[in-house]
Amino acid sequence: MSELDALVARTEGPQWWRKVFHAFNAMVIAGAVAWAPWSDRTLLVVLGAVVALLLAADLLRLSNPRVNQAFFRAFGRLASPREARGIASSTWYAAGILTAVALFPRPEAIAGILVLGFGDPASAFVGRTLGRRPFLGGTLEGSLAFVVTAVAILATRFSWPAVLVAATASALAERRSWPLDDNFTVPVVCAGALFGVGLLL
Repeated sequence: MSELDALVARTEGPQWWRKVFHAFNAMVIAGAVAWAPWSDRTLLVVLGAVVALLLAADLLRLSNPRVNQAFFRAFGRLASPREARGIASSTWYAAGILTAVALFPRPEAIAGILVLGFGDPASAFVGRTLGRRPFLGGTLEGSLAFVVTAVAILATRFSWPAVLVAATASALAERRSWPLDDNFTVPVVCAGALFGVGLLL
């Protein structure tokens, strides 16, 4: 077993610290998007720069085994095994936020960020601890936990038809995002569903 394989093996399992970090990031980023005293143009430039830097770091890491090893050594509690040979979840996360903010109004984009941040950990926790019924590569219980969490987040600001459509669509996106990553698709799908249903009502 190579040193990289050994480091990657340590990241397997529930990764609860990763889930906590996921939710914390969502709160920080959503707050920044909501209250940043920037124009939409400036916000997009900042988010675009973040995505570019993260993508450049991924390309360097994936082309240099020593850098990849250093990444897994430094971020072992936050990394995922799939990142050993692919784009990091944080890069997908930033790209999803950029896309949601670029395509939809800020309230819908912020909602998508929060649904991603809290729905994914809720789904993982319930799926691992209570999941019994297989569903789209995960469990039905985990997906229902995602829907319930999304509804709780969205119901305070959006109409019920929009909430139910967005929560369900986001849960499906979380389970079936290939060849993209759910960190990209969930905020975009959620914001898009909220915006689309809002136009129809």
